Amino acid sequence: MHRRRRNAITVSAALLLAAPLLSACGEQAHPGAAAVVGGERIEVSAVQAKVKDVRAAQERSPQAAQLIKDSGQLSRAKLYDLIVGRVVQRAADDAGVTVSRKEIQEGRIALARQAGGEEQLAAVYLQQRGVAPDQIEEVVRRDVVVGKLAQALGAGETPDSQQKLNAAFSAAAKALKIDVNPRFGSWSDQKLELGDYKAPWISQVSKQPEPVPTAGA
Repeated sequence: MHRRRRNAITVSAALLLAAPLLSACGEQAHPGAAAVVGGERIEVSAVQAKVKDVRAAQERSPQAAQLIKDSGQLSRAKLYDLIVGRVVQRAADDAGVTVSRKEIQEGRIALARQAGGEEQLAAVYLQQRGVAPDQIEEVVRRDVVVGKLAQALGAGETPDSQQKLNAAFSAAAKALKIDVNPRFGSWSDQKLELGDYKAPWISQVSKQPEPVPTAGA
């Protein structure tokens, strides 16, 4: 697949990774939970199910050995995604931003077109974002929400305007009182890391992110 197409698909996640998040620890306070976000538990079993789903998809790939080798922190990556997803939703709720089923479908269609089809899209998400085929929908939804939130806040391509989006995520994270099980490491609101895990696609972004496709785009 053409490098430019891969980058176009991955950069839509960059906005949601720009904001500092808050964390604490508390395995004994919340036994069996990987994290508690907004008073709601993210069970260890839920994280494990996500990991199992991705591993099964990787094992079906011709590049199975390399994909598995490159995703050694998959448990942290899946917990990271689950936490960020809730932070993004809280920020959107606070701003009165909603997305429709149609917008999500149109976003996915646009991404598939960029990739050269659904099969190629699934391969890119699995390779670059550790996302199994049946997890793509929720990731696309989150990216569409981030795009609409950025528009609602007037967050453009300058560092100053991006700070508006950062502030929204930071406020949402603080309100949610994120509490991470030490088994998965501690969350750094400065480095955006869970333990020593940091979303790998951040380093692929050399320019400002392209807009996430939305209805009417």
